[in-house]
Formats: sequence, C-alpha cells, structure tokens
Amino acid sequence: MKNHSHFKFQLSPIIIIMCVAYFLAASCTVSYKFNNAKLDYSLYKTIAIGDFPNQAALVYPPLYSQFNNALKNIYSRQTRLQIVQQNGDYNIEGAIIGYNLQQGSVGADGFTTETRLTMTVRVIFSNSKNPNENFERTFSEFRPFPSTSSLDDVQAQLVSEIIESITDQIFNATVASW
Repeated sequence: MKNHSHFKFQLSPIIIIMCVAYFLAASCTVSYKFNNAKLDYSLYKTIAIGDFPNQAALVYPPLYSQFNNALKNIYSRQTRLQIVQQNGDYNIEGAIIGYNLQQGSVGADGFTTETRLTMTVRVIFSNSKNPNENFERTFSEFRPFPSTSSLDDVQAQLVSEIIESITDQIFNATVASW
C-alpha cells in the first residue's frame, strides 16, 4: 500500500486558500463611499449648486469665482452626483455675506501683533427626497496673519485656505456621514 500523505499535505494548503478566498468573496459587498459621503446613488443623482454672490462690504474681486468654483469642484470630485442648473435631488444656494479684517492680539508695546481675515457664507440647503435635512446656516472661517504683513501680500494664500475650509464644512454638513 502506498503512502498518500505527501499528496494530502500538498492538497491541504490549496483547499485552505480556496476556502479563505470563497469566504472573503462571499462576505464582500460593494459600497460607494467618498470622503465620508453618505449618498445612496440609487436615490440621489443630481445636485444644483447656485452661484453665491459676494454681498460682503469688503470686496476681493477673485473671491466670487474662486469660492463658486471650489464649491462645485468638491462635489464633482468627491461624489458621483451630476451638477445641474436647478431642481436637483440636493439644492445648495446662498451668498458670501462677510469678508473682513479684525485686529487680533495686542503685544506688550500696545500694538496689534496679528490681524484676522474672516469669511462668512450663508447656505440654504434642501434635500428634495428628505425635507427633514433642509437647513439654512452660516459657515465662517478665519486665518490670522502678522500685522507687519500687508493684506495684499498674504490675501491670495489666506483666501485659498479659507475657501477650502468653508467648502469642506458645507460638504460635511450636506452629504457627509458625520
């Protein structure tokens, strides 16, 4: 009688690998989730993002286009929603209502050591499938800069940072899962 234990030993790892592969495949499900987006793409297909006019007293000309482009880009990059002109499954509109400078902390010599650039946006959000999620809210962000720097020297960089933060806040409040 021949010893087949050598054959069984070689077969065992193959059987184990096949079983593990089967159980992994059987337990997997397909889920679409982009940066914590909580979207059911069988229900939500479109988003209408209106232009946010700049109604702030202090006007930085590039602010309007930079903010509007960044807001549309975050949804197009991080979701599969189609951006439409109006009547989306989700609708976002609003305005840039604040863009201002504030004096920050004061040094021992009595002079201001930093200045804050602040931007505030009013957002009106509606969910056509679930009106309980509708809201009107303001989002605000600031960045400090040394008072020894002129606004012209730091404005472009600060505005970019502020816009990124505010669009993230809006995204999280509207379609993210937290």
